[in-house]
Amino acid sequence: MKRLLNIVLLSSLGLCLLVAAYVPYAILIQNPEVIAELIESPGGDRAKRVMLITLPSGRRLPVNYLFEAPFVYAGADGSWWRELEAEADEGFPVSLLIQGKTYRGSARAVRDDPHYTQEIFTRLRPNAIPGFGTLVEVRLESAAKIEAGMEQ
Repeated sequence: MKRLLNIVLLSSLGLCLLVAAYVPYAILIQNPEVIAELIESPGGDRAKRVMLITLPSGRRLPVNYLFEAPFVYAGADGSWWRELEAEADEGFPVSLLIQGKTYRGSARAVRDDPHYTQEIFTRLRPNAIPGFGTLVEVRLESAAKIEAGMEQ
């Protein structure tokens, strides 16, 4: 029994170390490479699945997306969605780079509707563990506003 406990403890410690090492890798190495690819190759395979979201703080993140106008959906596995916690249907201004095009919209983290979240996640991330992650919903500005903003 003591041997089994030692194995479990060492395995848990090893898993914690892997997670601790992955976070800086993703932030400092992987994300900048993906961001560069999305900007430089807007017609590439990755750009068909991944968008670049700019949060109200100015932080830019590559995330998988589902485009269903007038909404764009993303699944947040980290804590970045906390910038988008809003009361009711309010949202926060964000910009999205999707296949080389810039969109603006109002984003909110959907925390109060598990049925809606699951319904969107079945299309956005069908292979993800149910109940894992936070749905981010972006309501796009009208096409006229988007075009006017891009001309400035």
